[in-house]
Amino acid sequence: MAIAAVASAAYQAAAKMSSGAASSASSTGAGFGDFLTSAMKDAIGTMKSGEQAAAQQAAGKGDMVSVVNAVNQAELTLDTVVAVRDKVITAYQSIMQMPI
Repeated sequence: MAIAAVASAAYQAAAKMSSGAASSASSTGAGFGDFLTSAMKDAIGTMKSGEQAAAQQAAGKGDMVSVVNAVNQAELTLDTVVAVRDKVITAYQSIMQMPI
C-alpha cells in the first residue's frame, strides 16, 4: 500500500515536471538542458529532505510516518536518477559503436 502511494506521488511529480517544462519551453524557449537542470535540482531537493527527516527522527523530533515517506521518496528519486544515467550511458555506447 505504501509503495502505491509513493509510486503515485512520483507519477504526479513527474507529470508536474513535464507539464511545467512544456509550458515554460513553449513560452520562454527553454531547452532540454534547462529541463535536466530543473529535474536534477528537484532530485537533489528530495534527497536533502529525506536526509533532514532522518536526522530529525534520530534527534527524536520527527514523526515516523513522515520520515518513512521522505526516505522512500528519496530512494525512489535515487533509483530514477540511476536508471536515467544507465540509459544515457547505454545510448552513448551505442552511438560510439556506430560505423562512420
